[in-house]
Amino acid sequence: MYRVLFMPLLQIPSGHHHVADCIKEELEQFSGVFQCEKVEILSYCYGKAETLISIVYLQWIHKLPHLYSKVYKKSAVKNAKTNRLILTYKWLFYKKILHLLRQVNPDIILCTHALPSHILNCLKSEKLWSGKVINVYTDYFINNLWGIDQIDYHFVPSQRVKQELIHKGVKEQQIFISGIPIHPVFKKAKPSIKKSKPVILISGGNLGIGSISQLLHRLIPSGTIQYKVLCGKNQILFDYLTKLNHPHILPIPYIDSKEEMNSFYEKADAILTKPGGVTVAECLWKRLPIFVYEVLPGQEEYNLEYLKEQGLVFHLDNWSSSMNIEKIVIHYLQNKLVHFYKSVDSFNQTLEDHNTSNIIRNFIV
Repeated sequence: MYRVLFMPLLQIPSGHHHVADCIKEELEQFSGVFQCEKVEILSYCYGKAETLISIVYLQWIHKLPHLYSKVYKKSAVKNAKTNRLILTYKWLFYKKILHLLRQVNPDIILCTHALPSHILNCLKSEKLWSGKVINVYTDYFINNLWGIDQIDYHFVPSQRVKQELIHKGVKEQQIFISGIPIHPVFKKAKPSIKKSKPVILISGGNLGIGSISQLLHRLIPSGTIQYKVLCGKNQILFDYLTKLNHPHILPIPYIDSKEEMNSFYEKADAILTKPGGVTVAECLWKRLPIFVYEVLPGQEEYNLEYLKEQGLVFHLDNWSSSMNIEKIVIHYLQNKLVHFYKSVDSFNQTLEDHNTSNIIRNFIV
């Protein structure tokens, strides 16, 4: 039996966790072959301090986005090999992660976050650990914090990222264009559903009331479209929209079931969201038109840049000054979908294998 260790960074729900859970669930279906364990590095290393750090991190992103973006570009996009952040990471995590490896003794480690990948890369380069490490990228851009040269395999989101890694010296046989891994339930064929009017999902409830309420104000719903707002765990937003009681805006509470989320995708004609890697990957698989209205600083800025270049999203970049967003959305849906579907189909054809668990079983172990 192979011991597989998943190493996301934080406990807060994110694409890093969704991808880790997806692969973990698939591997556990091979009864008696894989023993899987997931360890959030920050909570493992520093216990309850992880909660405080997560709160500060989220507040930083939402309250000071320009500062976060500037720091991200300096530390993760420019030359990260010698910057102070990397040295700080090593000081904080190096010995503790080495202790974890000796305790768990995994055969394979899957990294869905750059920091554990970087630390493992250092440990392997110094001959302190020799197990297999797989980078599973959860965005469409690879920042410079990821470990590269000592990593055994790379599950990449696109042909472009594969070429970037080859340029950095990674052998082609070590790279699999898996796309960003998503749960198998989202890969089911989309049934034909008759509706009285188009349905558009609005995601991003975790951004807070401000962005969503401003967006809805600019939408000016006419009744042509039914909007379903995915509020996530934002109870304040859900209560606000419930009290609003708009006939064409339906608030949806937190959805824990992937089957239920898939049902919402299948009944929708488009989604207004931010360019998070996993959400985008799910929507591309469902061939669901994506309208980006909000971008978190850091990784999502680079996701959006790539997705726009590939024609995979529609960017509502001036929505805050628009008098009627609904008219813009309807225009795109009526005039731009042929090109969008061609772009999506072309992109999906470049993916080699969507089933990461099969790759691990057939090529790696």
